[in-house]
Amino acid sequence: MSGRYPIHTGLQHEVIYPGEPWGLPLDETIIPKVLKEYNYSTHAVGKWHLGMHKWAFTPLYRGFDDFFGYYLGGQDYDSHRNEKGLDLRSDYFDENGKFVDELRWDLDGRYSAELYSERTVELIQGLKSQEAPFFIYLAYQSVHAPHMVPQRYIDQYSSHLTDEKERVFAAMVSSMDEGIGNITKALENTGLADNTIIVFSSDNGGNVNCVREVTSSNYPYRGGKRALYEGGVRSPSLIWARNRLSPSQSDAMIHVTDWLPTFWSLASLQGKLKPNNPIKTKPLDGVDQWLAISENLPSNRTEFVINIDPKPVMCGHQVPHAGLRWKEWKLIIGQGGPPSGWYPAPGVSDLENPCGPHDSYIELYNIIEDPSETRNVSDKYPDIVKMLTDKIRAYNATAVPLGNKKKDPASNPKYFNYTWMPWLDMVAHDDVPIELETYSITKDLWLDGNQLSEDDIEFSRDACFAPDSNVDSVEF
Repeated sequence: MSGRYPIHTGLQHEVIYPGEPWGLPLDETIIPKVLKEYNYSTHAVGKWHLGMHKWAFTPLYRGFDDFFGYYLGGQDYDSHRNEKGLDLRSDYFDENGKFVDELRWDLDGRYSAELYSERTVELIQGLKSQEAPFFIYLAYQSVHAPHMVPQRYIDQYSSHLTDEKERVFAAMVSSMDEGIGNITKALENTGLADNTIIVFSSDNGGNVNCVREVTSSNYPYRGGKRALYEGGVRSPSLIWARNRLSPSQSDAMIHVTDWLPTFWSLASLQGKLKPNNPIKTKPLDGVDQWLAISENLPSNRTEFVINIDPKPVMCGHQVPHAGLRWKEWKLIIGQGGPPSGWYPAPGVSDLENPCGPHDSYIELYNIIEDPSETRNVSDKYPDIVKMLTDKIRAYNATAVPLGNKKKDPASNPKYFNYTWMPWLDMVAHDDVPIELETYSITKDLWLDGNQLSEDDIEFSRDACFAPDSNVDSVEF
């Protein structure tokens, strides 16, 4: 959304959990704010998860004209509740310009993928007569945990998938796929398809071990969600634009931060910039990649920061870690995972140890020659290791403090009729103490010859979920 690395926004460690009073800083300019300056209408559907402790962090105050979805990072697909609190809403400005936050109690029992598809179709139908260009950000809840889907989708797989978890997961994808089909049909029926660009993007690889039972596979890539390995960070993307793009496949190096400057470039061609209202952003880490996409030219970048995180995470790395990609090389310092192994698709059993090898402190891979990251060649190329370590040091010197804050008891939905609300802008409760803690980052960190301790290695084994693992009881 911001076109900037997490190390530059304070979001480099963990995610925003329910009741934590922090989010994407308000001085960050995000995609809808840029597009509005070119007279785009902007609409958000589905997951937000960029902060909701104050109204200023919610979608309509960050550049969207309207929003239908949920503020938090996850919830029940049918009841739309998290920790007993409802979090499904329609946000908009009424005819008098007044902000309205309409809680959708009436949609209890409706499956979220269907709701978000229906809302997007409704938006498209309403945009048919609009002369101004539009931007719709649709973030499906699917296929995030908890894994649940109406039975009619599961029944499609009853004859050829024997594992119940696999049937449910496949059915969740089918539900989303059906919705996308309805959306593209709406674009065709309204005559908007010929002048619409559709982008499919994802935030990470599949979740392969945090739930103890594998429900995804990033094979032959290593690792998964939370890891610095390719299975965690390499994500396929699809772009469709009739009469603008010819069928092709690209292996250009494109990073998620590139979407903001790329959309900005396209908007400058399609929309009319509002006069006397220059767009201000902080220095962008993303670059315009439209020519790489449309003309199949080389990427406008040769490197990107995967992440630099100075603290351990549950179901993930247990020591500080950093990752950088430069041309064909990837350097990992600390721990690349867990998950650290290769998790084959169902029916594939050519790997004896799905948990894989334990992480080394320094890992160097040639991603072009070894995309599965099976050969750590750090000992063979010490000069490359030193150069990339210096690059990580330089990026780390620009990192901002972690934004994480502890859960605030005052956020409890019970104080707001069992709904999730921006509690810091609501009435305070004298009986609820507020204790906040801001984490900090040091500039030197761990880049001076540290090694994994025996405790770190042991915890890494636990995090890979050996049968006697006690990882669930660990506190940081």
